[in-house]
Amino acid sequence: MKKLLLLLFVLCGLLLPVNGQQKTITGTVTGTEDNLPVIGLTVLVKGTTIGVVTDVNGKYQINAPEGSTLEFRYIGMKTKEVVVGTANVYNVEMELEAIGLDEIVVVGYGTQIKSKVSSSITKVDGASLQNMPVASVELALQGKSAGVFIESLNGKATGSTRMRIRGSSSVTASNEPLYVVDGIPLSTETLNQSGAAINPLATFNFNDVESVEILKDAASAAIFGSRGANGVILITTKKGVSGETKLNFTLQRGISQASHRREFLNSEQFVQYFEEAAYNSDLYEGYDPINNPGEYSGSWLEFVRSRFNRYDGWATYTDPKLAVDTDWQEQAFQTGNLLTADLSAQGGNDKLKFFASGSYSNHEGILVSNGIQKISGRLNIDNKVNNFLDLGLALSLTKTIIDQVSADNAFSTPMQLVAMAPITPVRDLDGILYDRPVTTYYNGLIDVEEATRDISNFRTLVNSYLNFKLAKPLTWRNEFGFDLYGTKENARYGERTDSGTGVGGYGFSNYGENQNISAKSYLDFLSSFGDIGLSAVLGSEYQYTVIDNSWVEGQEFPLDALKTLSSAGLISGGSSSKTEYSFLSYFSRINLDYKAKYLLTLAARVDGSSRFGEDSRYGIFPAASFGWVLTKENFLSGNPTISFLKARASFGLTGNAGIGNFRHLGLFGVDQYYGSSGLIPTQIANSNLGWETTGQIDFGIDFGFFKNRISGEVDYYMKNTHDLLLDVPVPATSGYSI
Repeated sequence: MKKLLLLLFVLCGLLLPVNGQQKTITGTVTGTEDNLPVIGLTVLVKGTTIGVVTDVNGKYQINAPEGSTLEFRYIGMKTKEVVVGTANVYNVEMELEAIGLDEIVVVGYGTQIKSKVSSSITKVDGASLQNMPVASVELALQGKSAGVFIESLNGKATGSTRMRIRGSSSVTASNEPLYVVDGIPLSTETLNQSGAAINPLATFNFNDVESVEILKDAASAAIFGSRGANGVILITTKKGVSGETKLNFTLQRGISQASHRREFLNSEQFVQYFEEAAYNSDLYEGYDPINNPGEYSGSWLEFVRSRFNRYDGWATYTDPKLAVDTDWQEQAFQTGNLLTADLSAQGGNDKLKFFASGSYSNHEGILVSNGIQKISGRLNIDNKVNNFLDLGLALSLTKTIIDQVSADNAFSTPMQLVAMAPITPVRDLDGILYDRPVTTYYNGLIDVEEATRDISNFRTLVNSYLNFKLAKPLTWRNEFGFDLYGTKENARYGERTDSGTGVGGYGFSNYGENQNISAKSYLDFLSSFGDIGLSAVLGSEYQYTVIDNSWVEGQEFPLDALKTLSSAGLISGGSSSKTEYSFLSYFSRINLDYKAKYLLTLAARVDGSSRFGEDSRYGIFPAASFGWVLTKENFLSGNPTISFLKARASFGLTGNAGIGNFRHLGLFGVDQYYGSSGLIPTQIANSNLGWETTGQIDFGIDFGFFKNRISGEVDYYMKNTHDLLLDVPVPATSGYSI
């Protein structure tokens, strides 16, 4: 047995040098343009951690087995691979990478090479958005593109945001851009009833994003017609790639704090300020309660001090040992926390590619009792069935659980706590929150501790496609998408809360659902004829959206601990609503280029909307753009300073249908008169109600200096809106009012 083992070890020792025979590889690395040595370039044995760096002469020396692959990497140059053969010397020439100019950008219903784009489009790479400590994808885009203004409306973890691309276009219609995820127009209607409006886009996991394209001018957005007046945000999620499956796990933890806090009066300053104001009022009226004690009774000074005795609760504001100095701002804010865990897998082969991800995040806001938990999953599959047929599916599932705070227009919000007097303690000696008459106003902390507003959002986003390759340059693409967004909301207000006072406590339940169905079918042509490049798109699209809401409220709860409406002694109200709208569209675009030097794009879209009258239901939105790549001309070709220079001009029309549904119809509502219900007119019919149209002219220059290490763009644009959609006041004597 010992002899057998010894023989086995000897054989293994003989085989190892054969399979892993190392040899020394040397060579010089130079650049193709100037033939100069590339200093500091990394040479790696692919699949290992073995690597070296080129010296000041561009030379390298590395040990690698025969049959292995050497990778040559350098920032600003294309990565090159060389298979080690029988030779020992490998000299390599590295090519410059045209940074950003030859990358693919997503446009409406297709893609283009960036250097051939003649309109104003900004691409934001998904890598720059990943792990951003914000709650929604719009906030992650802040500062990423010129001319795009983004702000959070209220500082809440789930609050809505305002995005304006090149300013506002309308007075009363929507100014929000159109969001499109993997070809599906997203629904952005808010469905919650309590507190501030919740951002529907907070359900989206932006760690799944591959790229975001922002279409700024009318030439790029006109193909989206009625919904492109305020710009378009195209979000493309990650896809599978050929090769071994790659797993990626990211764990992020962070904190946030309120910045730029205000400095309010402390207790001493507060008392001094109001006593001085009261005394001055007495002097103005001819009294001096300080120097003439007999005039103290009934004076303003007596009144203010009596209020102080009420506001200081168990404390004594005149005794430094028993006085309090409450900073109510500290009660409103907390240290926000963010925890995010993201796991993804990406891989596939030439036939089937996939991307799958799962994510969990818990974001506690800077306001007390405000936060959001989010669980999401995504699966993207692309399948090349044969040379004639491709199909794919993008599926996203998200659930969010939201701890909501009250709205900002009432004293129940924590933001209004700063109106309280600093001499007032937060709680009495039994630990119960003070309220009026001790507090100056309603104590918003009661809404924090004795009310609940729990909101659950569910979102399912599905898009499938079927590609038929009819001929070598012609593809017929068909897509069907579904966006289901639902909100379940339960709110319960205790008897001491502002909403529950006098009614024995109050509660309500709300359920809202938004179903958005979209389907599109279009032909995509791509070919070249000598020096002329031609691409074209021709197709149609249909979108149908229906929104349902059901709501019921109750009061007279026997105990604050009972949270559901089944415990209410009185169901005091309820309602339900349903609204729907649809779009039917036809679109086309032609891209022409000559030697990739002269660029021309023509686009048009015909939109029909159910929101407008029969006489004005359809609108036509054309666009044209021209580009001239000057660096392809002889007088700039090969310029060592100017690597890329393109001039472009565009004009286009876009429409706006961002108004309520059924605004063109004559409507009746239900009302009561002396105990009898009946119908009353509420809206005048307007069959001529039509499109709001925005025209935009854009002149721009795209540039790159020093081999495109410095690049950018400059734009000048004029934007005018015609046929504004406005609510016009009518006399009350007409029987109608707005």
